[in-house]
Amino acid sequence: MAVSPSPTVFLVDDDAPVRDALSRLLRAHRFAVAAFASPKEFLEHYNPDTPGCLVLDLKMRGNGFGLQRTLQEKSSSPPVIFLTGHGDIPKGVQAMKHGASDFLTKPVNDTDLLAAVRVAIEKDRSLRQEQAEVSEIRARLATLTPREREVLEHVVAGKLNKQIADDLGTVEQTVKVHRAHLMEKMRVRSVAELVRLTECCGIDAS
Repeated sequence: MAVSPSPTVFLVDDDAPVRDALSRLLRAHRFAVAAFASPKEFLEHYNPDTPGCLVLDLKMRGNGFGLQRTLQEKSSSPPVIFLTGHGDIPKGVQAMKHGASDFLTKPVNDTDLLAAVRVAIEKDRSLRQEQAEVSEIRARLATLTPREREVLEHVVAGKLNKQIADDLGTVEQTVKVHRAHLMEKMRVRSVAELVRLTECCGIDAS
């Protein structure tokens, strides 16, 4: 079984002394660090499968917001902690609206940065776990026959077997068989469990 890589703090800042100082701080607290001088350099080396977070200078050449948008467009954005030497509230608000995990001003307080990194890494861990669960549910859904999928959608909508049979133009006993098969394939024992799984995948039960 493949071993998941350790969480990494990706640090992107074009100020070399700041980049080096933050790298030393993070490594001193046992974080794996990958430091880059520009968004372009980061994108050339970044592997979305690596868990962790991104500590990103907002005002660097190459634009921190631009990198965040690029990652979001690729659906591969780790939690972002923005750093800036200009502690203006509007920029902080804008960063948070765009999904930043945190927004800190330079010179950044060591304790604040470490706390923000821990929160961001935990957020990334939770998100990856949710994504893995959704992938597993979708894999189960893919094993259903077209008719079983139809029955599933009626079941999660709260319909009784007789109603489903009428809607699908079949007999109640056939619906019962399909229902038993789909419950087994989805690995659930109750309609409530089935509804929860389908909601995770965005299946409309209305």
